[in-house]
Formats: sequence, C-alpha cells, structure tokens
Amino acid sequence: MATQILLKSRPIGLPTPENFETRVIEIPGLKAGQVRLAPHTFSVDPYMRGRMNDGPSYVAPFQVGEAIGGGGIALILESRAEGFKAGSYVLGFLPWQEEVVMDATGLTIVDENFAPLGYYLGILGMPGLTAYFGLLEIGKLKHGETVVISGAAGAVGIVAGQLAKIQGCRVVGIAGDDAKVNYLLDELNFDAAINYKTVPDMGAAITAACPSGVDVYFDNVGGEISDAVISQINKFARIIICGQISLYNVTTQPIGPRIQGILLKKSALMQGFIVSNYTERFPEGFKVLAKLVASGKLKYTSTTFRGFDKLPEAFIALFEGKNLGKLIVEV
Repeated sequence: MATQILLKSRPIGLPTPENFETRVIEIPGLKAGQVRLAPHTFSVDPYMRGRMNDGPSYVAPFQVGEAIGGGGIALILESRAEGFKAGSYVLGFLPWQEEVVMDATGLTIVDENFAPLGYYLGILGMPGLTAYFGLLEIGKLKHGETVVISGAAGAVGIVAGQLAKIQGCRVVGIAGDDAKVNYLLDELNFDAAINYKTVPDMGAAITAACPSGVDVYFDNVGGEISDAVISQINKFARIIICGQISLYNVTTQPIGPRIQGILLKKSALMQGFIVSNYTERFPEGFKVLAKLVASGKLKYTSTTFRGFDKLPEAFIALFEGKNLGKLIVEV
C-alpha cells in the first residue's frame, strides 16, 4: 500500500489545499522491465499549474481524481529491468506517491557522489538546461551586452544570470523581495537587481539599471514587468519567452501594451520555447553545466520542504514567491 496525492478539483486562480486529496492505493507486483521506487525528492515547477487546467497545451493536463506528477529522484528498491540495480538513484517523471512501481523506460540513473541529488532537479536538470538552451539558441549572447532576467532568483533565473555573466554580459535581475535582490548581488555578482514590489516606477528602475538599454530579455514572469522591460529594448534585441508565471493564476485575460510596433521598430526577435525542444541535445547541455558546477563557476541554491504531505503546500508556495532558487520537497 502507498499514499498518493491526487488532483481533487481544478483550481480557479491560485491553487488551494482543497484542490488536492490524499488516498491510499495498492502497489502492484513487479513485472519484467519494471522497478519499484521510493521517491527521495520531488520537484515542483510552474508549468505544473497549466496542467491543472482542462485545455490544450504542450503537455497533457492532469486528470481530476488521478495522481499529480512531476520530476523526481527516487531510490530503486527492487528491479526487474536490465541496467537498473537496487540501491541506485534514478531521475524521471514520478507520480506524487510514497512508493511506486513503474516501467524503467524514461528513467535515468544519477550519481549522488558527483552532486547532491537535488542538483539533478535544478541546476543539472530541467531548469539548468532551460537556462542554457534559452540563452544559447535564442539569446545568442555577445560579450558586453545587457541581459535582463525576470524571476531572476528562481530555479531558471539564477542559472541564466550566472551563464550570462560567464559570457561577459551586464546582468540585471528582477525579483520580489530584498533578500532575493541581495542574493543576486552579493552571491551571484549580478551587476544590478530590482525589487519589483518596492520600486515606485518600474520603467525608471530599468532605465537606471540598464543605461545602454536591453539587448537580451530572459522572461520568466510576463505581465507588467515584461511590458516595462520590452519598452526599453535595443535594436536587434532578443526576447526569450521561458515562462509567464504572473499570468498562470489569472481568471480573466489581461490586456497589455501592443508590443508588435516595438518589435518592428527595433528589428527585435521574440521567441517562446519549451526545453523539451532540445531533448536530443540534453547530454551536451548537461556536460557543460556539470563542468561549470564542478569548477565552482556555477552556484546553486534551493528552498526545501520536508515531508511527502508538504507537496501541496510547497506547490502553492511557488506561486507566492516563497522560494529562493529551486523549490524541492524531500520525502
């Protein structure tokens, strides 16, 4: 038997504890090609909010009455799959369940001796790869350019900012409290950082932090913050649409500035992307990120909730801006 957390109802606006339900299910026996896993660490990510809605997207929605799932690290308790030995840790898409039997297909063995297990869900996982490919393929950074990152203290933002610094760019981060701003400045050596909740004029703050304008904007947030940044882009700017977390819980579609005119006048590029677009190149990205982590050039931090029952609370906290770096749940 195992405890499972499922989607009880589809949220309207910000998810609440009432949208989740816990139940106990029976674990099936192990078949050929399967493993029995004890989850160690779960990742909670903004994209999962979209999966709670019943509508078309780049990934199928969660079904009401079924387990929620996401990225996770698990210990192999028992195996009938070639190449997967009991006692090893694996990375994969896991249901929110205290113990699970599943096919080994899609699971990747990770080395806990190279880096802490949480790293494989953060800087060496989806967020790190998202930052790497977004900057490399869309940002096309040039030495000396100004890069602005919204959601800069989040899992993707902290990696994107450091990678841009390594490329010799001026990096400006936007975050939601002074502790995060101080972290970006003091620990990650951003050139400037803005607390969007306290500045009286976002446009003026961008102007002051970016005296030469904005060449690359890594957008994790959307909304009014992005309106302010995009209004100050330079000619041939590149705008990387990674996330729009400020809009994920809205109940009515907001209307913002019409930006097509700005893009036209500035000959600018705006492109959205999903990290899975680059699945075939994940080994390349991992190799680069792992080398930078091993050399100490890339720093990593996370906010950790402890306990399987904390998964809904941690997920809600993500949209309340309570995390610095990657938000994970150790079970």
